[in-house]
Amino acid sequence: MSDAPSAPGALPAAHMEPGHGDHGNGHGDGHGHGDHAVAELPHASARDYAIGFVASVILTAIPFWLVMSGTFSAAVTGGIITVFAVVQIVVHMVYFLHMSPKAEGGWSLSSLVFTVIVVVIMLAGSLWVMSHLNANMMPGGHIGEAAQLP
Repeated sequence: MSDAPSAPGALPAAHMEPGHGDHGNGHGDGHGHGDHAVAELPHASARDYAIGFVASVILTAIPFWLVMSGTFSAAVTGGIITVFAVVQIVVHMVYFLHMSPKAEGGWSLSSLVFTVIVVVIMLAGSLWVMSHLNANMMPGGHIGEAAQLP
């Protein structure tokens, strides 16, 4: 082996030994690096991005209009905004993050489902604990009952 400087990106001398070759035909199996199976990622077009953008603008403008116009009560408006937010999350995941059951062999969608399950469990558990702490630890919350204590 020589210690002479090599061109950027060139293989080290150890890779040029007989039997190691250029990985194209050196293994004797007749396959090159381009022949390996590679997971095909979904390709997005400008049309997909435009659809996602327009849908996102509409899904933002409608809740904004609902709040500014005061058409519904605060509780109904909050529910409608929540529904629009969930729909917008789905639009972003499909059109911008390209998440589908086909992408990455379904692993990206599986990891998303797992993450949502963990977040829901943690959120529900936290709310449950805080609710019980509030009910059991706050004496001012039960004024009528406190007067009946011996």
